Amino acid sequence: MDGRPVKVVVADDQPLILTALSGILEAQPDLDVVDQVSSGPAAVAAVESHDADVAVLDVVMAGGNGLEAAAEIRETSPRTRILLLTSYGEEDVVREAMDIGAQGFLVKGCSAEDLVDAVRRIAAGGAVLSPDVTGYVLDGYRRGTSSVSIPGAVPPEDLDAPLTARERDVLGAVARARTNAEIADELVVAESTVKTYISRLISKLKARDRVGLAVWAHESGYLGDAPRRGR
Repeated sequence: MDGRPVKVVVADDQPLILTALSGILEAQPDLDVVDQVSSGPAAVAAVESHDADVAVLDVVMAGGNGLEAAAEIRETSPRTRILLLTSYGEEDVVREAMDIGAQGFLVKGCSAEDLVDAVRRIAAGGAVLSPDVTGYVLDGYRRGTSSVSIPGAVPPEDLDAPLTARERDVLGAVARARTNAEIADELVVAESTVKTYISRLISKLKARDRVGLAVWAHESGYLGDAPRRGR
């Protein structure tokens, strides 16, 4: 962000949660909460007024929900990145968020560290999807009820280069809805290394996010073998 703090708008219609979310983010020297609002329309106006970098939106709000606000922000302030927060992870909500083009989706049970990391990653151009949400989507996929797709994803036979053994390990762990920390522990590598592998897989397979990776793994049968300890 050119060395300046990331400008964040936070929207939640529960005052205590709004204050808590804003306080967590404002405590970070690289994040600047430029407005706190309690409805979708107010979030749209605040994002445009402050030219916000990231909008953190509660999905369920009285007076205009986060999904509606996200869709409008995508139209009126396309530069702004969107992180949606919800108390649940129903697949239809996740699918709508992905269709809108939100860059992140977290369940409110996440830690403060996860929230801060998500805002930073989204502001830097990345995408974030809670492993809990990945699990919901995959459960529906296994039952045959999921309609999540990965348009443009590369079929296994069309890969420019086969996945390496380590990439297969990481892909398999993502498909089992493991967190980055859990994958790092399984493979005895740094969490930053796991993030690098996931970014590489998203690029290599032309998937949108880690849910796309998980669905690709199940559709293709290209799951990794048992984890290999160390490098």
